[in-house]
Amino acid sequence: MKVQGPGQVGRAQPIRRKTIERTKATSSVAATSPARNIADTASVLGIPAHEMTPKVRNAIMTLMAEVDHMRNELEIAHRRISELEKLADQDSLIEISNRRAFVREMTRMISYSDRYGINSSLIFLDMNDLKVINDNLGHKAGDEALMHVARVMMMNLRDSDIIGRLGGDEFGIILPKASEQNANAKAQQILASLEKNPLRISGKEIPIKVAYGIYPLHSGLSPDQALDHADKKMYSHKQDMKKNNL
Repeated sequence: MKVQGPGQVGRAQPIRRKTIERTKATSSVAATSPARNIADTASVLGIPAHEMTPKVRNAIMTLMAEVDHMRNELEIAHRRISELEKLADQDSLIEISNRRAFVREMTRMISYSDRYGINSSLIFLDMNDLKVINDNLGHKAGDEALMHVARVMMMNLRDSDIIGRLGGDEFGIILPKASEQNANAKAQQILASLEKNPLRISGKEIPIKVAYGIYPLHSGLSPDQALDHADKKMYSHKQDMKKNNL
């Protein structure tokens, strides 16, 4: 799941459901629902015109009001389910996939490889010095740093690519139909973009360094194995960065 846009990376907006008043089954319903034709309804129900007494008419109008109400409630329920599904798959801080949704997408891409023999690539990224930012500038600045990294990643990804927060300062990217060489080039592009676009807080530039590891999502692999291999490669890259003071 990819972030929707640079300006939309941030805290998920709370979902508010509008309260819908239950429609009262009275004769006034006919006035508020001109599209409803009671004669047509009576015809569908097989009620002869001579039996359309005021009592029968009121009963039909009550039935029509109840049907409208149930349709409204069903629409609200479907909308709510859709919203809850989105929240269940979304990170609590950034509008990208959480770990659960990201692992599910990895499973799907591995199954794609099993079926068609076309591999994809996983990039495992880890922010350096997030704790330093939290300690020196506060946790709000740390959240800004995480959102900044996600924003820069999104700016460098295709619509078909999948990005997720795996937890803490760790991110994952799935590049469908991309080789390890292509994935490495993409990771280098993201690092260069982060260097070119440092985080700015209160007018001060906060450089952010990221280590990464790459592993192919090939047939016979499990998501946990892929993450473990990519994590180890990321750790090796992080150690090299420390040795070279990068």
